Amino acid sequence: MTTPDQSPLGKSSAYQSQYAPELLFPIPRAQKREELGLTADSGTMPFFGVDIWNAYELSWLNMRGKPQVAIATITAPSDSPNIVESKSFKLYLNSFNQTRVAGTDALVELLRQDLSAAFGSPVHVSITTPDAFGSLKMGELEGTLLDRLDVEIDQYLPSPHLLTADHDASPVEETLVSHLLKSNCLVTGQPDWGTVQIRYVGPQIEQEGLLKYLIGFREHNEFHEQCVERIFMDVLRQCKPTKLAVYARYTRRGGLDINPWRANFSTGKPGNLRTARQ
Repeated sequence: MTTPDQSPLGKSSAYQSQYAPELLFPIPRAQKREELGLTADSGTMPFFGVDIWNAYELSWLNMRGKPQVAIATITAPSDSPNIVESKSFKLYLNSFNQTRVAGTDALVELLRQDLSAAFGSPVHVSITTPDAFGSLKMGELEGTLLDRLDVEIDQYLPSPHLLTADHDASPVEETLVSHLLKSNCLVTGQPDWGTVQIRYVGPQIEQEGLLKYLIGFREHNEFHEQCVERIFMDVLRQCKPTKLAVYARYTRRGGLDINPWRANFSTGKPGNLRTARQ
């Protein structure tokens, strides 16, 4: 079983410029889910979802040796056995830099096959070529901004006890957003910056406590996907909404951004709208 400390993260790495799918480093999701009380023995997961990766530094050679560039979007299901460590993902993408590929369709198929093998489940791959760059838009996650609240903070690790809800009042439907999500890489401790959106139906969540809880990730070390699943489970257990969706848009590192989404009700997959900080 691979572990994060065995990955290329935090280590000097030689950049290969010829196709090398063996560079991809999968890490089982089960390792961190067990910390949340989610095991294979517990049956169906309390959420479904996807991890949306955007790769902005994708380049290869056409069959005449001329460089090509594009933006790739990879969507991996949350029920895949593995995540892929992001530095290994970057090294893998860079291995195309001096590799001749017979067109974008052939490139998409190579990416799909290699990444599906690494994640352990089929992934979806699409490519945006320069002729379509002008169609790409930017925007922000919608919802009531928690950051407007003037809160005093004295702890910077996740504290689920801060999450409370009014179980005596009628249920509400709300969408809440914060730009103040910051966590740290599980291996290197480097900062990861994100915007998080929480949609729910159920007892009204106390907003000040929720904001304090989210700010509490500031000195917490976990990968993006793991942070979102922790947020989802803590809100679900502490506040008991009947419907819940958590979506985070993280700023890119090494030409990659990772945007996990977890939900327990059918909302349709979230849009892949790049935020200003991405």
